[in-house]
Amino acid sequence: MYWNGGWAWMAFMPVLWIALIALAVWAVIRLTHGASDRTAGRTGGWADSKPRETPEEILDRRYASGEIDTDTYTEAREHLSAHRPRPR
Repeated sequence: MYWNGGWAWMAFMPVLWIALIALAVWAVIRLTHGASDRTAGRTGGWADSKPRETPEEILDRRYASGEIDTDTYTEAREHLSAHRPRPR
C-alpha cells in the first residue's frame, strides 16, 4: 500500500526548483537584453542580420523584381527626391 520511493521525490524536488528558477532568470535576462540589443542596433540580434533598407533601395528592388512598372518607379523616385529632408 505504501510506496517506498518517497526519498527519490525528496531528492528530485530541490533540483526541479533550481531548474525552474534558473529558467525564469534566463527568460527575464533574454527578454530584457534581447529587446535592448535590437533597439540599440548592436550586433548579434536577429534584427541585425541585414542593414535597414532606404526607401530608394526598396524602390529599386521592387522595380528590379518587376513588382512596379517604369512609370510608377519614375513617379516614386521624383516624389522621394522632392520630399527628402534637407541637411542642416
